[in-house]
Amino acid sequence: MKMSNLFVLLAALCLFGACKGGMHRSSSVNESSASADTSSDNTQTLISSNEQAGKKVVKTAQMRFKVRNVQTSGEKVGTIARTHGGMITHYDMESTVINDEDMRTNNIDSLKHIAAFTSTADITVQVPPQNLESFLNDVSRLGVYINVRKMDIEDKTLDYLSNQLKRQNRMTIDHKQEKWKPTVKETDAMLRLKDDMVDERIANARIDDLSKYSVVELSLYQSNTISQEIIANNNTGAYQLPIVNRLWLAVTDGWELFASLFIGLMHLWVFVVLGIGGLLVFRSYKRKPTLSANAA
Repeated sequence: MKMSNLFVLLAALCLFGACKGGMHRSSSVNESSASADTSSDNTQTLISSNEQAGKKVVKTAQMRFKVRNVQTSGEKVGTIARTHGGMITHYDMESTVINDEDMRTNNIDSLKHIAAFTSTADITVQVPPQNLESFLNDVSRLGVYINVRKMDIEDKTLDYLSNQLKRQNRMTIDHKQEKWKPTVKETDAMLRLKDDMVDERIANARIDDLSKYSVVELSLYQSNTISQEIIANNNTGAYQLPIVNRLWLAVTDGWELFASLFIGLMHLWVFVVLGIGGLLVFRSYKRKPTLSANAA
């Protein structure tokens, strides 16, 4: 009797344990199912909101053309951009000298500087997408002829949605990780996760900007131009007097040099007198032995 009661008790305990495990698994399954249903609902919400917001279409264009004057045409491009609700974000104009030469003129103090140069300009413009084609048409009228004209249209809607879904999944994981104290490795993983979230948000912001304003790259150039200007003559040798004047200056300079030398010698008259006196004494002293010898 006791043995049968013991078997009944063991059977009851096993049945209770099985029921409790089934209930735990059922609750886990229900939580996973609820989480999956929530994620699915959020995904559907994002998709529907993107469909309502419209497509993220990015338009870009390029144009290279020849103009009569690069500087004037560049100023007109800015005016046309403002007319179409856009603006210039980059402007780079450069003039390159191909050849130059300095030529003499009738005036010895002046030279005619002749230079051959070419001018180019690179301009980046942002305009609303709806005004892109009209802007390109107005700019093309500034050119003598067009070398290159391109326009590309790219749909970034799926990329935008992909970044949003990835960011939402990472936010879900981030909220779950806030419930426990992470280790060092888990902290690094969380930082990388947050960095990825920031990158995806920035990528979507960049797509928003590109879809609001189309980027147009313009390249302008013109034919070689000749420039003439009168400049000062830096060669000092060109400022010499005529030959007649230089000969007369040579004579006057020689006379002044002779006069200066003569006056300098006159300052030494004492030494001249002493020299002459010494010479006379020496000659007289030399004659005395000769006269005495003749007398003997």
